[in-house]
Amino acid sequence: MRLNKFNPANIRVRDQRGNGGRGFPGGGGGKLGCGTIAIVLVAALVFGADPGEMLAGLDQIDQGTQQQPVPQGQGASTTGESCALNQYSTEACAHLASLDETWEPLFREAGIRFQQPVLNFYDGRGMSGCGSAMSQMGPFYCPGDMGIYIDTSFYDTMEQQMRAGGDFARAYVMAHEYGHHVQNLTGLAAQIRSAQQQDPQASNQLQVRMELQADCYAGVWAAKNADRIEPGDIEEGLTAAHAIGDDTLMRNAGQRPVEAAFTHGSSEQRMQWLRTGLRTGDEDQCDTFADLRR
Repeated sequence: MRLNKFNPANIRVRDQRGNGGRGFPGGGGGKLGCGTIAIVLVAALVFGADPGEMLAGLDQIDQGTQQQPVPQGQGASTTGESCALNQYSTEACAHLASLDETWEPLFREAGIRFQQPVLNFYDGRGMSGCGSAMSQMGPFYCPGDMGIYIDTSFYDTMEQQMRAGGDFARAYVMAHEYGHHVQNLTGLAAQIRSAQQQDPQASNQLQVRMELQADCYAGVWAAKNADRIEPGDIEEGLTAAHAIGDDTLMRNAGQRPVEAAFTHGSSEQRMQWLRTGLRTGDEDQCDTFADLRR
């Protein structure tokens, strides 16, 4: 995918690289949340880590955070420097700028207040407004501070362990996380969290629908920027969507897929909704909750 030229002054970026995860000004007070446990479970399947050990490690990091605050920004002192640190950083910043430019007019037309998310770089360990971040968790969105968090080494993991490399695969990851920001701004995310609290047994099913909608939104963004799509891009995105399907992750971990344990959707579902966004370019077609209202 050809990258847009962008002005670093027009995007919001924080850089924790070099901080070692020991501090985040105005952070979340060491609270897990915002899908952290679901992310940890997926990470355990991909990396073979013990979920209990990962959660214990998160608690230790949180305690250390409260005791040893460290100023942010040791990775780079300006947004321009952060975005230029390496190829992955430049791509992520360019994708963020394009996503802002694509979604802001849609919110304006709908009469909904728009606010840019913050792209947060970290390496190994970091802190978010939802608590600790670990590279094994992969990219995630925190509604508490409207932040997209990423250790760009995840892209190497995608390519080497998941066989899901390529620039459009990386764009899909960023656009998916941005889709969660869209859900947050529209109020859908809050509605789903409330519904999950009222009906814990439906929690996973509702979470899956949230993830599939974010996949669809990623496709919508790509469709609205079709002039920058290159040969092979769509295949890269679909390969990535397949690789991170719950059933594929479980099989690769030597486990039998259990639909009740899904948190992000099957490979086929993820590809289906990414295709829907790509084919229609219409965010209104991304209603993964439609059948629940019938």
